[in-house]
This record gives sequence, C-alpha cells and structure tokens, in this order.
Amino acid sequence: MHGHETHGARHTHGLRAAFALTSVFLLIEAAVGFWTGSLSLLADAAHMLVDAGGLLLSLFAIWFAERPAPPEKTYGYYRVEILAALVNGVVLCLLALAILVKAYERLGHPQPVPGGPVLAVAVVGLGVNLLSMRLLHAGAAVSLNVRSAYLEVLGDAASSSAVIVAGAVILLTGWSIADPIASAAIALFILPRTWSL
Repeated sequence: MHGHETHGARHTHGLRAAFALTSVFLLIEAAVGFWTGSLSLLADAAHMLVDAGGLLLSLFAIWFAERPAPPEKTYGYYRVEILAALVNGVVLCLLALAILVKAYERLGHPQPVPGGPVLAVAVVGLGVNLLSMRLLHAGAAVSLNVRSAYLEVLGDAASSSAVIVAGAVILLTGWSIADPIASAAIALFILPRTWSL
C-alpha cells in the first residue's frame, strides 16, 4: 500500500528552494549583525533561522504525511503536517518574546550602529523574502503546512522592511535607538501572526 500525495507534497520544490535561500542568507545577516552590533539585524536573522527551521519541518512533515498508513493509523500520518504548523507558531511566539526582552534592555543602554551596512543587508534580505514568498504562494492556498511556512516568510519580509527603515534613519540622522525600536516592532508583528496560526 502506498502513501497518498497531500496538497503540501505537490509544492515541495518551492519549499526546498525557499529553505536554501533562507538558510544561506541568514548566515550572512547574522554575521553582519554581529559585526555591526545591530540588534535589528540579529533579530531578523533569528527570525530567518526560525523560518529555515519551519521550512525544514514543513518538508519533513510532508514526507511523513506521504508514508503509507499502517492498519492502526487509518488516517496515515497526515496529522503530522498539521502539528508542524502548530510547532512553527509556538517557536515564533517564543522568539518574539525573547526579541522584546532584548530590545527593552537595549533601549536603556543604546549603542552606536552603522546604518549603511544595516540598510544594505536588510534590502537584500527583503529581496530574498519576496522571492521565497513567490515560490510558496501557490502551495499556501491549498496546504495548511505550506501556508504556515508562507506566513513565516511574509513576517520576515515585514521585519526586513522594519530593519530597512531603522538602517535609513541611522544612516541619515545617527539615531541608533532606531535599531532596538525596529527589533521591538519585529517582535510585535510576529506575535499576532503566531496566535492566528
């Protein structure tokens, strides 16, 4: 007896490509974040790390859901795909809370951050997110699991936009406190999405 093809399984190519893009770029963003001391870049890199983990979990869940159903599991492993979406939401929620705590600490003790590198990396990050969203768009309409991955990438596109604004403000005015403010904005954007998911 063979497993059945789920809606998510028809879109694994998009998930794989988005996972590869996200994984490569988050390393670049984290490196520049540590180099510049930018909390907003590090927050966005952490968000991308969760995105990569969520994409990998989605791929694993689809693979698991495709396995043949044994006699004691007549519905097969399809529910694993649904549980993966739940895990993605919980991890994002915890990440958002951690970012809020760190942003609060940084607001009390701001440190100088170079706006140019922050802005440049955030612009490239937004491009990566938009490309990943395009890869996942079709699958998001038919699979809860792919939709959860799509929402994560959508949230990361919004957080990249917040980092772009912070980088521009720092570059033009030297106001480094824009960096932790952007970090807090990222976290506050993540929380409602995780609840709905």
